Amino acid sequence: MAWNWEQPGWPTFEYDSKVLEPLEKQFLVQSGEFIGVRRHIGPDEQQALKIELISDEAVKTSAIEGEILNRDSVQSSLRQQLGLGPEAPGVTPAERGISKMMVDLYQNFATPLSDQTMFGWHALLFSGDRSIRVVGGYRTHSDPMQVVSGPIQKPMVHFEAPPSVRIPDEMNRFIEWFNHTAPGEKAALQPLARAALAHLYFVCIHPFEDGNGRIGRALAEKALAQNLGRPSLIALAYTIERRRKDYYAALERDNKDLEVTGWMTYFANTILEAQINTVKRVDFYVAKARFYQSCSDKLNERQAKVVARMFREGIDGFKGGLSAENYISIGRTSRATATRDLRDLVEKGVLTKTGELRHTRYFLNLPKGAAGE
Repeated sequence: MAWNWEQPGWPTFEYDSKVLEPLEKQFLVQSGEFIGVRRHIGPDEQQALKIELISDEAVKTSAIEGEILNRDSVQSSLRQQLGLGPEAPGVTPAERGISKMMVDLYQNFATPLSDQTMFGWHALLFSGDRSIRVVGGYRTHSDPMQVVSGPIQKPMVHFEAPPSVRIPDEMNRFIEWFNHTAPGEKAALQPLARAALAHLYFVCIHPFEDGNGRIGRALAEKALAQNLGRPSLIALAYTIERRRKDYYAALERDNKDLEVTGWMTYFANTILEAQINTVKRVDFYVAKARFYQSCSDKLNERQAKVVARMFREGIDGFKGGLSAENYISIGRTSRATATRDLRDLVEKGVLTKTGELRHTRYFLNLPKGAAGE
């Protein structure tokens, strides 16, 4: 089986640009809508929203790779990195590392890409990780760099990257391509095309021992931010993680050929969906802030705990809604008390109720589109 980097034309990818034209236009329209939504938020809320959006991306880009991080710890580290307060005790190196990487991406999106940019990100992601032979540098091992699944006795190879000896030259060429396709350059590409190609091109080289997916998604966000002229704050990792199998399937479909229209279409549509999800998250955040301004003094301790837990579920909410059993578990209370609390929350307009008896479910009573119903 020949991989795309073994093809004679590598790394000249081909795709039907006409397919992307309407998607590129839609991207610019939706970018304007996001700017419009943010204009209605005050300066203090802007900072809090930034923490919310960046932390969600940090947690989700790690979750795609199977690493589960504590969202509160990530937010604490982000606030410290942005000079908004001290870091809380108990933040792990992984949580601090991804926070620092995301802040660097946010603050330095406009700087040209370099080896040192990615070495810095890699060092942050894997500081103290003794399982990685080279931290903060490209891989050097002689073993084949493969993406595999299945049992050790009979593994399935989904992809094999170029050997380590080729990585310095491959990455020099990649960095040159990335910088020469930036806005204002002769080879400048449209936002969606550049972000999609940057991600695919990078992960096909797979230059690091680990962390290629997280860094590849960061490069896609850097490309989008450069084309927009501001941090994108886009829910890219959040959107990919919701349908992670589709993401890996799309990568695998286009790692054997240089004609990549399928990947370009998939990734462009994923970015558009991410923009929509970002606006939903902003709406949800604003609705949450207004809710606490008007309703926080109406809740008893149990109710406040359950409502806070519902908000932590984000725009998707509890799958199928909150049940009485959920309330009993979260509030650590009896069924009779849970029934009274839930009835009270509905009467106060905090929750809405659907169904009857054991099919009864509750949802936060937020503006339509913000509650994840």
